[in-house]
Order: sequence, then C-alpha cells, then structure tokens
Amino acid sequence: MEYNFKQNKIMELRIEKGLSQRQLAKELGTSQANLSRWEQGVNAPSIVECWKIADFFDVSIDVVCGRKEY
Repeated sequence: MEYNFKQNKIMELRIEKGLSQRQLAKELGTSQANLSRWEQGVNAPSIVECWKIADFFDVSIDVVCGRKEY
C-alpha cells in the first residue's frame, strides 16, 4: 500500500491554533522552510517529528498524516 503525505493536516492545525509557520517550527525544533515543505507535501516529517506534531496539537498521528479527521 502506498501512502501520500500530500493530504496532511499540519497547515490546518497550525492555522486553527493561530500560529505562523515560524512559531510552530520553533515549537517543534525545526526550520520554517522544513515546516513549509511538510505542509505542501513536498517532504514528510519523520515518525518522531509526527509524534511531536501530534503531541503539540493533542491529536493522533493519523490526523497529522491525513488518514482521518479529528
């Protein structure tokens, strides 16, 4: 089975929380450019980074990766 990270929810979660890319990137310990690539689906975060994102937004990794709604 092939997975496509292009439907991820990172941008939606970030905007709902009222954060800029720069602010969220700082919280997650990554660069703004890296976060932008994740939001666009150009690159996918590692599993550890997905855990950080999920923990920060208090959602499951499935939500972060776009596998289900929250």
